[in-house]
Amino acid sequence: MDLTITETNETHLPRLPEQLIIFSHLRWDFVYQRPQHLASRLAKLSNLFYIEEPIFDAYERIYFESVVKNKVTVMVPHLKPGLSHEFTIAGLSSLFNVFIAGFDLAYTAFWYYTPMALEFSASYEPQIIIYDCMDELSAFKFAPLNIRTLEKELMLKADLVLTGGRSLYEAKKASHHNIHAFPSSIDMVHFTQARAKGDLPLDQVSGNMPILGFYGVIDERFDIALIADLAEARPDWQIVLIGPVVKIDPDSLPKQVNIQYLGPKTYEQLPGYMAGWDIAMIPFLLNESTRFISPTKTPEYLAAGLPVISTPIFDVVNPYGLNGLVDIGKNAAEFIKLAEDILADKLNEPDRLAIADGFLALNSWDKTFDGIKQEMLKVIAQKNQPLASDRYV
Repeated sequence: MDLTITETNETHLPRLPEQLIIFSHLRWDFVYQRPQHLASRLAKLSNLFYIEEPIFDAYERIYFESVVKNKVTVMVPHLKPGLSHEFTIAGLSSLFNVFIAGFDLAYTAFWYYTPMALEFSASYEPQIIIYDCMDELSAFKFAPLNIRTLEKELMLKADLVLTGGRSLYEAKKASHHNIHAFPSSIDMVHFTQARAKGDLPLDQVSGNMPILGFYGVIDERFDIALIADLAEARPDWQIVLIGPVVKIDPDSLPKQVNIQYLGPKTYEQLPGYMAGWDIAMIPFLLNESTRFISPTKTPEYLAAGLPVISTPIFDVVNPYGLNGLVDIGKNAAEFIKLAEDILADKLNEPDRLAIADGFLALNSWDKTFDGIKQEMLKVIAQKNQPLASDRYV
């Protein structure tokens, strides 16, 4: 039986809520990834508000700062500095209570990326609650002590739970009756721009050396020792690292002359940098913080036409490694051997691209969003069904 639900203007069929509020631990302008991809699509169908974590710089009064970006109203709470946790939650509750007062909750959805937002929103009962679990946040450095407790509460309240990868789904599937794996996808048109080789950005200089590149957040998940050993062993290769450094001491990063730290770049700039790379890397440690990650950059690298080498992250090994799309190395020595083979095998590049493109043709953010939308509509349809006791009234 086909259970696909099609949106319509007819009042008796389900539609997405008129208002949708996203609670996120990631700032909209930090790194463009899963929340931004999905929110920008949701914003075409609902009035969307994206609530970030607070900034503690308000001295006279607390307030929400609101900026509209790509049809998304990004809202940043500004609270007074030096507050205890109790007063922080009180401030957030006060701001949120005023904000939500004008909403009809019967036509409003709450979408959580962080269970911590329950501390100021749990008392409300919107039309539908979605938990998009994109990472195991409790395993991250400096995670709040009560995040596991709040996630259990969110699992009880949520109507629909999504996971950002297959390993996270396997770990969480027993925790909810309506949970679905929706791995992060690809904006193919955007990243294939990298295949049009042009002038390198001025701050990315190769000196005619092969470039091995990485972009993303450089934090406790990043294998600093692997990069240091790689740069030391192959001074004739250039290593380019793009992205912000957070939660670790920048002074702990390797300082070899053939490593370039280029800092954060915008989503729009990434293809231009990748156009100059010979190989893309996913050099993550194997620890609790990477046990359930599903790096969005994996399909993005492939769409850019790059060969990829990764440490054995579960959601990279399966499906990308098992399908011959990504080479897997456990340490610098294995990375070097794999990179040498790739650099010596340029003649087979058209075959590699064809295999990658065939695999990626099955994935897109539009397709992922459509699947999520269908699950939301199913929940709304079920909620709109009359109770058995009401059918004969």
